[in-house]
Amino acid sequence: WLPLVSSPYRVLLEKAMAGGEAMEYGETCRYNGRITPTVVFACAVAATGGIIFGYDIGISGGVTSMEPFLKKFFPEMYHKMEEDTEISNYCKFDSQLLTLFTSSLHIAGLVASFFASSVTRYLGRRPSILAGGATFLAGSALGGAASNVAMLIFGRVLLGIGVGFANQSVPLYISEIAPPRHRGFFNNGFELCLGIGVLFANLLNYGTEKIEAGWGWRISLAMAAAPASILTLGAILLPETPNSLIQRSSDIGKAKSVLRRIRGTDDVQAELDDLVKASSISKTVHHPFRTIIQRKYRPQLVMSIAIPFFQQVTGINVISFYAPVLFRTIGLGESASLLSAVMTGVVGAVSIFICMLLVDKLGQRKLFMIGGVQMLAAQVMVGGIMAAKLGDHGEIRKAYAYLLIVFVCVYVAGFCWSWGPLGWLIPSEIFPLEIRSAGQSITVAVGFLLVYLVAQTFLSMLCHFKSGLFFIFAGWAVIMTVFVHLLLPETKNLPIERMDKIWREHWFWKKIVGENDVETHKIEA
Repeated sequence: WLPLVSSPYRVLLEKAMAGGEAMEYGETCRYNGRITPTVVFACAVAATGGIIFGYDIGISGGVTSMEPFLKKFFPEMYHKMEEDTEISNYCKFDSQLLTLFTSSLHIAGLVASFFASSVTRYLGRRPSILAGGATFLAGSALGGAASNVAMLIFGRVLLGIGVGFANQSVPLYISEIAPPRHRGFFNNGFELCLGIGVLFANLLNYGTEKIEAGWGWRISLAMAAAPASILTLGAILLPETPNSLIQRSSDIGKAKSVLRRIRGTDDVQAELDDLVKASSISKTVHHPFRTIIQRKYRPQLVMSIAIPFFQQVTGINVISFYAPVLFRTIGLGESASLLSAVMTGVVGAVSIFICMLLVDKLGQRKLFMIGGVQMLAAQVMVGGIMAAKLGDHGEIRKAYAYLLIVFVCVYVAGFCWSWGPLGWLIPSEIFPLEIRSAGQSITVAVGFLLVYLVAQTFLSMLCHFKSGLFFIFAGWAVIMTVFVHLLLPETKNLPIERMDKIWREHWFWKKIVGENDVETHKIEA
C-alpha cells in the first residue's frame, strides 16, 4: 500500500521502514518513539477527510459557473447574465437561490458537528470518521443524479453532514496519534489534502466543462464519491487513538499496546502516564459544553471561537467557492476562468506543503505573522486594481485581469502557509482531554457558521460593495495578525496532554487561569 500514500507521508514512511532513531524531546517532551508506518498510514488515511471538504469547496464554485448547470437549475439567473446588458459586472451572479446551493452544506455541517461531538467522545474518533465518509458518499450519489433544485440541495445537506463529522474528528484523531515533535507536520496533512481536493475539483471542472453534451457537471458532482470511498474504507482499518481508548473504557492494557505500536518502542510509560492522568480528569466532567465556559478554560474557549472566525473573514472562501465566478466577473471566459481556478489550486497545494515542512521548525506564530502581512498586501492590491480598472460595465483590460490573478495567487499562498493549515492545527491541539470533543465541535461549528454567512452573502456584498469588499477583508487581516501577536502563545513540539502550561506562562492568560493552578494540580494529584 506504500504507493497509495501521499508523497509527504511516503517520505517519512520510507524513513521509518528503514529503521528511524528514537526521538527525545528534551525539556519540552520526555516521550520516546519514532515515526512508524502505522502512524503514517493512519494519518494519511484520516487526512483524506480534508480531500472531501476541499473537493466540495472547489467543485461547487466551478459547477455554478457552468452554463448547462445554470440553464437547468437556475435559468432566470442565466438569462439575466446573458441578456441583461445593463446589469453591473459586480451583480451578474447575485442570486440567493444559487448561493443556497453552495451554503446549504455548511448549515448541515454546523448542526452535524455537535452530534459528531457526542459520537467522538463516547464511541471514539474512528466511528465518527467512518460516519462522515459514508454520509458524504450518499450525498455525492444524490448530487450527481439530481433532476431538480430540491434534490440538488438535499444532496448538499448530506454532504454537509459528512463534512461536519469528518472536520470534527479528523484533526483530533491526527493530533492524538501523531508524535508530539511532528504533530504540526502530520496535522497539516489535513489541510494539504484539503488543498489537493480543491485542485482536483478545479481540474475536473476544467475538463468536464468541455463536454459538449452539457452533462459534465454531473461528473463533477458525482466524483465526490471517490475520496469519500477512500475515507470510508480506510476508516475501517484505522486504529483507535490511545487517548480515546483510555477515556472511553479505561482499558490501559489495550491503550498501551496501541501506543507501543504507533510509537515503535516498548518504552511508552511516560506518555501513557500523561494519558491516564488526563483521562482521570476528563471523567470528572459529565457536561463538557458547560465545563468549557469555566474561567480556567477561557483561553481555549476564546481560541475555539476566534481562530475559525478569523480564518473565514480572511476572505478565503471568496476565492475557494467563487474563484471561477470572480474571474468571469472581471471578464474572463468560462474556460479561462476555470483554468485560472486551477492555477490558484496549484499555488494553494504547494504552499500548504511548504507549511508542513516549516511549521515544526519555525513555529505557528511566525507563520501566522508572515501569512497575515502577505494576505493584507494582496487584498489591498486586488481591491485597488478592481476599483481603478473595473467599472460597472465593459471589461477590464486583459493585462490587468492577469495581474489580478497573480495577486489572488499571492493571497492564496499567504493563506495556505498560515491561516489555512494552522487554523485547523491550533484548535485540535490546545484542548485538555475533558473538553477536547466539545472544543473541537465549537471550532467546527463557528467555522461552518462563518463559511455559511460568507458563502450566502458574498455575491450580494460584491454587488453592493464592489471592490470595497476586498478592503474589508484587508482590514480583518490587520486585526487577526495583531490578535495572534498579542494573545496566541507558541505550541510547537509540546505534548498535547501538557498544553495547559502555555496559558499559565503567557503574559495575558496567566492573569485569568493562574488562580486555578492550585486547584488543577490537586485534581491531577
